Amino acid sequence: MNEPPILLARAERTATLTLNRPPLNILDIPTIDRLGEVVGELAAAPDLQIVVVRGAGDRAFSAGVAVQDHTPDKVTAMLESLHGAIRRLRDLDAVTIAAVHGHCLGGGMELALSCDLLIAEDGARFGQPEIELGCFAPVAAALLPPRLGAGRTLDLLLTGRTFDCEEAERLGLVTRRVPTGRLEETVASLVAGIIARSAPVTRLTKRAVRAGRDLAFSAALAETERIYKEELLPLEDLEEGAAAFLEKRKPAWRHR
Repeated sequence: MNEPPILLARAERTATLTLNRPPLNILDIPTIDRLGEVVGELAAAPDLQIVVVRGAGDRAFSAGVAVQDHTPDKVTAMLESLHGAIRRLRDLDAVTIAAVHGHCLGGGMELALSCDLLIAEDGARFGQPEIELGCFAPVAAALLPPRLGAGRTLDLLLTGRTFDCEEAERLGLVTRRVPTGRLEETVASLVAGIIARSAPVTRLTKRAVRAGRDLAFSAALAETERIYKEELLPLEDLEEGAAAFLEKRKPAWRHR
């Protein structure tokens, strides 16, 4: 029996989602459909604090969407499925982490960029080569201009060139760049640091940052203040955090 194209593992308040089509973890339509279903299931988990997205094998996070699914009879279904999965991923209250190694291209790069944090090891290679197929990358075209500006975005999308992890870090696309072979260790350390915090506070922090990302400053500040007053202040963990600090002890989070 073939293994499922998406693997899901849960531990404590963490989920690990693995693209399981090595060696390149190509995203065909059934894989993307399943990805969207799994992310939808995770959205219904109220205790979830972190979702790690990774690729199976040692060659790639994902080399992108199957070329066969770019044909006129399939491309609409492919786009709707991929964009739906990415919207669900971006809407999660849990913090999302892309753990990137090897090839991270096309739809694979769009998926990684859609995570809150992107941790990549030195050997990772990035690129949006869709132009070579006579098309462009819609998610990248929507995500990258606010981060890179129009000119740098066009440079990547019009040339389709691949670039290394050092340049990706310099462009601000990589949150943390780590030496080859240290990816799993770094991600595990980051996950441990986050789950040591109050789960509802990390979710509210992400929601506040999302407002800062998506809204003009005045509207964003109004929303972050509302989140603080209406959703953070009633939490037991806020009271516990202050008490632990004053008593010089480690907080005992109740996650409520």
